Amino acid sequence: MDKLELLRQRFGYDAFRPGQQPLIDALLQGRDVLGVMPTGAGKSICYQLPALLLPGLTIVISPLISLMKDQVAALTQLGIPSAFLNSTLDAQSYCDVLRGARRGAYKLLYVAPERLEADRFQELAQDIEISLAAVDEAHCVSQWGQDFRPGYLKIAAFLDALPRRPAVGAFTATATAQVRDDIERLLGLREPLRVTTGFDRPNLFFDVVRPKSKDAYLRQFLSERPRASGIVYCATRKKVEAVCDGLQRHGFSATRYHAGLSDQERLDNQERFVYDEARIMVATNAFGMGIDKSNVGFVVHYNMPKNMESYYQEAGRAGRDGSPARCVLLYAPGDVQTARFLIQNGEDNELVREEERELLRQRDLDRLDQMTAYCKTTGCLRACILRYFGERAPERCGSCGNCSGALEERDITVEAQKILSGVARVEKRFPSSLGVSSILDMLRGSRSQKVRHYALDELSTYGIMKDISRDQVRTYIDLLIQEGYLCLTAGTYPVLRLCPSARQVLFHGEKVTCLCRVPTDAELAAGKRETREKAPAAGAEALYERLRELRGRLAHEANVPAYVVFSNVTLADMAAKRPATPEAFLDVSGVGEFKAQKYATPFLAEIAAWLEEEEAKV
Repeated sequence: MDKLELLRQRFGYDAFRPGQQPLIDALLQGRDVLGVMPTGAGKSICYQLPALLLPGLTIVISPLISLMKDQVAALTQLGIPSAFLNSTLDAQSYCDVLRGARRGAYKLLYVAPERLEADRFQELAQDIEISLAAVDEAHCVSQWGQDFRPGYLKIAAFLDALPRRPAVGAFTATATAQVRDDIERLLGLREPLRVTTGFDRPNLFFDVVRPKSKDAYLRQFLSERPRASGIVYCATRKKVEAVCDGLQRHGFSATRYHAGLSDQERLDNQERFVYDEARIMVATNAFGMGIDKSNVGFVVHYNMPKNMESYYQEAGRAGRDGSPARCVLLYAPGDVQTARFLIQNGEDNELVREEERELLRQRDLDRLDQMTAYCKTTGCLRACILRYFGERAPERCGSCGNCSGALEERDITVEAQKILSGVARVEKRFPSSLGVSSILDMLRGSRSQKVRHYALDELSTYGIMKDISRDQVRTYIDLLIQEGYLCLTAGTYPVLRLCPSARQVLFHGEKVTCLCRVPTDAELAAGKRETREKAPAAGAEALYERLRELRGRLAHEANVPAYVVFSNVTLADMAAKRPATPEAFLDVSGVGEFKAQKYATPFLAEIAAWLEEEEAKV
């Protein structure tokens, strides 16, 4: 059987996606590959399909237990024999998997990188034919990446110690040029075929919002998506607890995930989310990598992440099945200080020398500056992301928060002069200057203890901006920093200082303007941004819902997540095409022969019943 026929029969697709075929061909020829492909672009097929055509076993080195479990469940639904080895297996189950691998019962075996050193696995690897080794989330091998895993550094030695080194495929969705170089070097890839299909995810709508109340905005956002499943990321465990409790009090189906919970509670909550028993997961960044849940309709960042890699990876968990999805970052200036604190007070990596730690810390601070710039830009958000990863991008994409709304240029010279004068007065009294918070309090006429302690209420600029909201004044300060009139010093306690160009505004009549988004009528009425949600093809909504309910029942009976049966995209295509025969059922995108044999009868019956009911209404 050739690869295209296998793609149709097992996976239900008529053609390969960009980048898949050259990677598959190279692996079938025994050549190493490095595939950098965005989430949802079909990385898994790049090694799963060759595994079916090659003799022997394919091992998949994967970082998380949840990923292994979901991948094996999905492969089982496709009739592909596979298994995993990890700490969730008891001794008997572990031995059963090893025996099955020895007798050739599996085509794919998923293992954690730390498992490679186990004696019994080493014995197995020496005795059987391993034709292919796939390294998923390969960026974990680089300490310059955002998810460094020391266990990944031992993969190259394991592969070289095998009786015959197999072809090696390294795959990731998130890697800068430096991280890609590290992947090749540290995994010992030999003249690999390099395929980077691009970082753009056209189905994702990116937005940055500065709401007056993050909690109120979040509730409104979720209320407008009563059926959608999604993730809300928070910077700290404490914030996860507060946000989750607040959502539950307001009747939302939410659960939580962070490192402070017991292993069992994390597992239970994760399964509730994956199986659609809880539609909202509130979590720290401890949640998500390897969660193969395809029907995530939105990702909201309650706090700004520390770097663009983390943001892109976390936001990219939305829309894995290709459906339109929304990625919203709720920004507040205080998020920057929280992120800076987490960077400067995080746990040190004991495998890294002291001088390297300082380099890594400075790198993290530089990446924080770039993440902050994304939150403040009035330019295209998609372009900002793509350029960060080294890709060219048009000036405007037309489908992000900044591109979809009208922008107007406003003259803020008077406001800028007030702020710059205030900073000048502070610098005159305190040559080392003060932090943004203290200067904000002074400008707005606060009576706080800190203001009185520094005698800021005695300055001529005290209260000069008392009629402007604190958030708006902070926005102006951010703009002045961005335009080079002010600078924020580095260090644990950064202070605000004038730059030389500030004199042009204060004394020489230079104008300061900014681009501001013009709110729509709906935004003015509701205090939020316009939202859009995926919908099936016109006229098929009712059938789509019927098929979704059927999928849920079948998934419950099989004890698998609903998306493992069929993705939302497949259901939407099914609702649009309304197949009436098993042959027509195979024409639905994502339906292969194995799934057709398993599910054609109930789904065709449901479609026929719906059509009959519709005809009776006429």
